[in-house]
Amino acid sequence: MAHTADKYYVPHGSRWPIVGSIGLFILMAGFATLLNGDGMGKFVMLAGAAVVIFMVFGWFRVVIGENQAGTYNQQVDRSFRMGMAWFIASEVMFFAAFFGALFYARQLSVPWLSGGGAEYFTNRLLWSGYEGGWPTNGPAQVGGHFEAMKAAGIPALNTAILLSSGVTVTIAHHALKAGNRGLLIIALAATFLLGFTFVGFQAYEYTHAYEHMNLTLGSGVYGSTFFMLTGFHGLHVTLGAIMLVVIWLRCVRGHFTPERHFAFEAVAWYWHFVDVVWLGLFIFVYWL
Repeated sequence: MAHTADKYYVPHGSRWPIVGSIGLFILMAGFATLLNGDGMGKFVMLAGAAVVIFMVFGWFRVVIGENQAGTYNQQVDRSFRMGMAWFIASEVMFFAAFFGALFYARQLSVPWLSGGGAEYFTNRLLWSGYEGGWPTNGPAQVGGHFEAMKAAGIPALNTAILLSSGVTVTIAHHALKAGNRGLLIIALAATFLLGFTFVGFQAYEYTHAYEHMNLTLGSGVYGSTFFMLTGFHGLHVTLGAIMLVVIWLRCVRGHFTPERHFAFEAVAWYWHFVDVVWLGLFIFVYWL
């Protein structure tokens, strides 16, 4: 039943939040177990990921069905906008924490342990003789010798790919507002294909790092910050590309109008956020 604009919409009860919580718990438990060397960890992690994927598609189906049935009014639309804005704000803080860890390790901890200037006694007391620099795997040479990842090659190519996807999603948005359905479908398809291409190149980069550069999560502070930042970003790109596929399918089915299409806008906001985070990664992790 449709709700009028002057009525406050109260959603019905849903099982999907608890299903998602259970899936995330299993996923994190499996990942923690895997990091501690248990071979069963990867199977537990995959099981948790399957539950999360089931939750996402199930919840999407319910929300899309309610929207198409006319359940949501303008008040709900405003709530969705506020919720998406706060979600992206929380994601900004998430990545800010990892960028902060990189800054602290690179600009503060390593110089302190190196003993330059006023930190002379820190060096003598903790790691006598350690001469820090970046990239570093720490005073104890954790993980052995490794090669740092260069900005040229795949990282530069992935930068061009992701920036191009930002252009195509913007073209798709303008096409939707102009009622140009053909251009909308083509541009949006190009966007998620570019996103999955980015993820594919990143997977190849990780394989090369582990097999030929001895650059792993165990390669000291450089390895841990590199994989935490780029890995979580890659996860966000993957999720964003999946959301783009869902929105593309909805565009094909004609779910949006030039006036009402916040689901499209929400995913576009998220995709632009992913683009901006990658620029920060490319500059501070790969380039500088």
